[in-house]
Amino acid sequence: MIRPLALTFLGAALLVSAPATAQEFDCSRRDDLPQSGLTVCAGEDFDKTDAELNALWPKLVAEAKRRDADMADFFRDRNVPTNEKALRAAQRAWIEFRDRQCELESYEALGGSMQPMLGAACKADMTQKRIAELSTLFDESGR
Repeated sequence: MIRPLALTFLGAALLVSAPATAQEFDCSRRDDLPQSGLTVCAGEDFDKTDAELNALWPKLVAEAKRRDADMADFFRDRNVPTNEKALRAAQRAWIEFRDRQCELESYEALGGSMQPMLGAACKADMTQKRIAELSTLFDESGR
């Protein structure tokens, strides 16, 4: 009785620990991909641009803090948000806007296999544009 039970647990453990195999797609050849591949590639595009934005973020915050230090009296005397606070608030609002906008745009294919791809592609596009906006806004040569 113990042996069959042990084999059952061993078999279950092997199934649980076996790596899941996901189909890989060559995103450089999108014309040849099925819809599932296009969706995966759109998700990867968003992940890359989101990682770019996340890598840029500490530099933006540091620049905002530098500007705040240069104008500390101004912010204190007028009781207005600092560059850093304004940046953080704007970014939180932008993320919410991006997510809702892309959700809406994905409704072009509501319920269809293209819907996730449209949402991810929208988020990648909007995030790339946000990187450009923030880079320009906090470009030291422009100030």
